[in-house]
Formats: sequence, structure tokens, C-alpha cells
Amino acid sequence: MDFKNMSMEVLRKPALQLGLMTNECFNKLIVHRDFGHTACLKSAVSKTLGVSIVAGSSMVKLPQVLKVMSSGSGEGISLLGVLLELTALTMTTAYSYSQGFPFSSYGESVFLSAQTSLIALFVLWFGGSALLSVLFAAVYGGAIFALAQPGLVPAEVLWYGQAANIPMVLVGKMLQVISNYRNGHTGQLSAVTVFLLAAGAIVRVFTSIQETGDRVVISTYIVSSAVNMLLLLQVIYYWNAKPATGGKSKKKKTQ
Repeated sequence: MDFKNMSMEVLRKPALQLGLMTNECFNKLIVHRDFGHTACLKSAVSKTLGVSIVAGSSMVKLPQVLKVMSSGSGEGISLLGVLLELTALTMTTAYSYSQGFPFSSYGESVFLSAQTSLIALFVLWFGGSALLSVLFAAVYGGAIFALAQPGLVPAEVLWYGQAANIPMVLVGKMLQVISNYRNGHTGQLSAVTVFLLAAGAIVRVFTSIQETGDRVVISTYIVSSAVNMLLLLQVIYYWNAKPATGGKSKKKKTQ
């Protein structure tokens, strides 16, 4: 009995520290195994998924970053699409932080913003625009500094920024979809990254409903899920298609 109690306490500490559940819910679900307590069960599942997404997001775009770096090229990647996605991620972080939402509900936006900014930087750099890449780093760094200052950016501006995420995510991803269609291949897009982003966005719809209840945030993830799935379907469709030599692209459909 003592060993069982010790085991429970070992589990209790990380569960509470990571915010996976409250002490009351831990007692109901883990100690008493009362899985019929719907509120605690939904909350625990949502928190666990949220923390998992945040943890995974620290590396979700790493395959894309490494692919661009190793090839020394950003071919096939829509720069405008990347910049719109970066803006959307940054505004999600700023808005969610200002609203006091749990970090588990938006933490991946922080890591994805950092990785997306690197992709934009490399696309500019390898595209022969060293000056623009430096200018981009300076402007984006300044924007992050301003958003991080409490009260410097009005709450209304942050709300409208979050609301604008819906068209930005839609347009940003559709630009990439159109670029893929015109090129007849997906260029330097990483299949692993696209899959993880699609899966993460779908899960985020559920966690956002549970943890924030914010309609704007929920709508953003619904749109993000749809366009990321469309992009994933393109990656599968153009799996064997490669850029033509000489800098021109051609279509080569998988049979």
C-alpha cells in the first residue's frame, strides 16, 4: 500500500507541474480511476495533447530548415506564403499571451515562429538577397520586441491581428498550393514538416475548444487544418515529381 501511495505521489508532481491536471482531477482520474468524470477527462486529454504539441513543435519545422540549408536553395517555397504564416504565428502568440491563455494552448506558435523566421531568412539569403535578409531580421526582431512589451500594443490591435490570421493563413497556404501546382512539384518542401503541421492543426481545434473557448482562435485552427491537409495531399500527389534541370519545372504525376 505504501509503495502504491509513493508511486502516485511520483506521478502527481510532474502532472501538476506540467499543468496536465489539477490536484482534484488527479485524485479522481489517477488515484480513484473515476474515468466517468467527463470534465476532468476532457481537460486531462486536452492538456496532454497541448503539451505534446508544444514539445513536438520545437522540432516540427527542423526538417524543412535543414532541407533548405543542405540544398542551399529555397526553390518551390513561396516567400510571401512563409511571411504571411510567420505573421499569423506571431500574432497568435501575442494575442494568446495577452489573454492569459495557458502556454499549452499556444506554445507551439512560439517555436514555430522562430523556425518559420529562419526559413524566411534562408529563402532570402539563398535567393541572393543578403541585404533583404538582414533587413528582415532587423524588422522582425523589432516587431517581437514591441509585442513583448506589456501594454505597448493595444488589446484591440492584438484582437484584430488574431482575427486577421484567418485570411492570412488561408492566403499564405494557398499561395504555396498554387506555387506547387504551377511548378508541378513541391520543391524543397519537407513532407515530414507538412504532415506534422496538418496533424497539429487538427488536434489544436480540440484543445482550443477545451482550453480557450475563443471563437477566433478556434476558427483559425479550423482553417489551418483545411489548408494544411490540402498541402499534404499535394505532397503525396507530387511525391515523385522533381524540378526539371535548367531551372524550369515540369509536371510529372505519380502513376
